[in-house]
Amino acid sequence: MEGLLELYQQPYNPDEPVVCMDETTKQLTAEVREPLPASAGQPERFDTHYRRNGVATIFMHFEPLRGWRKTSVAEGKRRVDWAGQIRSLLDAHYPRARKVHLVMDNLNTHGGASLYEAFAPDEARRLLDRLEFHYTPKHGSWLNVAEIELSILSRQCLDRRIEDAPKLMSEIAAWQADRNHRATKVKWQFATKDARIKLRKLYPAL
Repeated sequence: MEGLLELYQQPYNPDEPVVCMDETTKQLTAEVREPLPASAGQPERFDTHYRRNGVATIFMHFEPLRGWRKTSVAEGKRRVDWAGQIRSLLDAHYPRARKVHLVMDNLNTHGGASLYEAFAPDEARRLLDRLEFHYTPKHGSWLNVAEIELSILSRQCLDRRIEDAPKLMSEIAAWQADRNHRATKVKWQFATKDARIKLRKLYPAL
């Protein structure tokens, strides 16, 4: 925890950016009956029945000090899916960065082994040489700023029925473009000194 809190206090460095990563799923559901349109004094109404169209995985990469996020939709969250996201992040969005500090949880797909499973050894090593992993502690996912950004995405964009992956990607792309245009940043306030006071029960008694 303290390692992450110290990382968040570092000044912005484009050569070694701090990028937070998280993922979630979205159940795709289609209407089985046409919704009734809104009218005077009456909101749009939907039938309680719907058709399930599978589940999509949403990957979020968020650089809080720059106010930039990249959100992608995939069919799953296997090792190769995560590895593909990481290569795209490094090569397409941070080609000039010497090293990317990647904050994420301890999911078993989040590690160097996934890169070696997805790519040839030389390629996996090339990617790993440009990464430094920072894992949130157990029960400490709230320390990952990307989780906050995913929560905002869920409230502002995903809290409704979306029938298929193309529609989901279109909706997320519009949300992302607006957030990036406004360069909505996160200034992390909770520091190590605060943790040692507010979370003192987590520390050993000497």
